Amino acid sequence: MNLFRPVVLALLLSVGLPALANSGSGDPRYTIQNPPAFAMLGDLLIARPLLLVATVIGTGAFVVSLPFTALGGGVSDAGKALVVDPAKATFVRCLGCVGEGFERQE
Repeated sequence: MNLFRPVVLALLLSVGLPALANSGSGDPRYTIQNPPAFAMLGDLLIARPLLLVATVIGTGAFVVSLPFTALGGGVSDAGKALVVDPAKATFVRCLGCVGEGFERQE
């Protein structure tokens, strides 16, 4: 799984970088990504299924490692890294976007 995340991240960045060039809105506090069709198609057919598999595998790994992470006090960090982050990338992110659909800029 250590190799899986960088590969998926590289895929998302290579597919989504053209979308960053077209992003923008009238409100300077928000960035709205508007990805092209090929980025959406690549995300739908390649990235989302891989991220769904990563979420399922991460959930299994989290459950198996739960007794040990509880002893070490890192349950929240392990849960975030193994379950929440892949699930967020799978279900919260807009289709073809690199990040979440609406990101607030500070």
